[in-house]
Amino acid sequence: MDILDEFDINIIKELEKDGRMAYSAIASNLKISNTMVHHRINRLTEQGILTGIKPVINEKKVGYDWGSFTGITLNKDQDSNRIIEELKKVPEITECYYITGSFTLYIKIIAKDHEHMRKILYEKIDNIPGIAKTDSIIELGCAFKRNVSL
Repeated sequence: MDILDEFDINIIKELEKDGRMAYSAIASNLKISNTMVHHRINRLTEQGILTGIKPVINEKKVGYDWGSFTGITLNKDQDSNRIIEELKKVPEITECYYITGSFTLYIKIIAKDHEHMRKILYEKIDNIPGIAKTDSIIELGCAFKRNVSL
């Protein structure tokens, strides 16, 4: 049995157009009942397929002009859970991934300017016990960002 059927996929596509769209508008567009839309969205949420409907903030419009992708090398990889909890306390870190290769973790940092970025790296991240080193690549702009195609 497929996890998503055609109705689920079409409902998700409608929400991608406008996450604030009323269930009745989705139902009208897809020519299905409002109740069906409501039940499907609830099920998709309960299954963890939809993890929420939230605003997408244009970071540059709110003053965050700098971004970096930063690889983190740990002294001991088994400390990663503790270090991740510390990284969560840094509001400018917007994403964190486990990766293979030269680093243990890879994070996305946003900052207002180069001085703000330096303070995040040197005063916040480098002071977390267990982090051996960081290596950053400065982001020059997002070419595109999207959900996986269903």
